[in-house]
Amino acid sequence: QVQLVESGGVSVQAGGSLRLSCAASGYIFASYCMGWFRHAPGKVRAVVAAIDSNGSTSYADSVKGRFTISKDNAKNTLYLQMNSLKPEDTAMYYCAAVKGSLATIATMTWVGDFGYWGQGTQVTVSS
Repeated sequence: QVQLVESGGVSVQAGGSLRLSCAASGYIFASYCMGWFRHAPGKVRAVVAAIDSNGSTSYADSVKGRFTISKDNAKNTLYLQMNSLKPEDTAMYYCAAVKGSLATIATMTWVGDFGYWGQGTQVTVSS
């Protein structure tokens, strides 16, 4: 079974930076994309960033220029570097492995039957 475990979420001040990590175990198909979802109370859950097997990336408009997604295949680890954090970035962040293209993943609010996800890590940005 595929397992994804997120870490790195803490409370930070606005303007600060964080790096989230996602440690993966089990087999994930090379055709799957890896990404980060986030969900805050009262807001729709959506993809923040994703990366495919070729290294191509996509980002939600709200985080473009501030967040960077990357992966280290040798370590089976996915990262999300978050800079210039804003209070509206406060959310539970979930690592996910999704079957589909970057364009398809961008429309998703959750993984469902299309892949795997972790239990999340909380990011809180205070002003």
